[in-house]
Amino acid sequence: MRNFDPRLYFITDSTPYEEEEFLRRVEQGLKGGATLLQLREKDKSTLEYIELAEKVHELAKRYDVPLIIDDRVDVALAIDAEGVHVGTSDMPVAAARRLMGADKIVGATAKTVERAREAYDSGADYLGVGAIYPTTTKVKTILTSTDTLLDICRAVPIPVNAIGGLNRDNIDILKGIPVAGICVVSAIMKAADPMRAAAELAARAAELCIC
Repeated sequence: MRNFDPRLYFITDSTPYEEEEFLRRVEQGLKGGATLLQLREKDKSTLEYIELAEKVHELAKRYDVPLIIDDRVDVALAIDAEGVHVGTSDMPVAAARRLMGADKIVGATAKTVERAREAYDSGADYLGVGAIYPTTTKVKTILTSTDTLLDICRAVPIPVNAIGGLNRDNIDILKGIPVAGICVVSAIMKAADPMRAAAELAARAAELCIC
């Protein structure tokens, strides 16, 4: 497995933007201090996803930040991305690990301790747990309590990241919970100044997270 820093996990959302503006915001987030980048596209064709992924990958490599492809192992393999993230209704973690190989990053979504242990046993390198707060993205979310987040952190030896509606002003809810990082979408993508937003989030994450 490639080494990675999960502290500020930046997940993209291209839906409000033309491609040029989308790529500009992604790069600003990288400049600001994102440590892990996930390209998430729910509505693009395979070809469109691959073409955009190649452009995002070039940006990520420029800042030495691993690129994780959401859901699509085929797209991750096509562009030689550093990893893939699979949700609860996506390809099983064990299958993703088998296809990606031992040297790539495989992440998984977990909302229960049972699911977290299963994902770890199947080869996941990290977990995304949430949603902690309601989100403004198109992704359907079910809220996860901080008690469950804490239980999951204690149940598995791999990094656990909190996700869901987190921003600079509300991540204090994670104090005392040994998360390895935070996952954010709108807090960077929709910020007036994405680079500044990422820098502020990176600083706050460094204060809170066990890395």
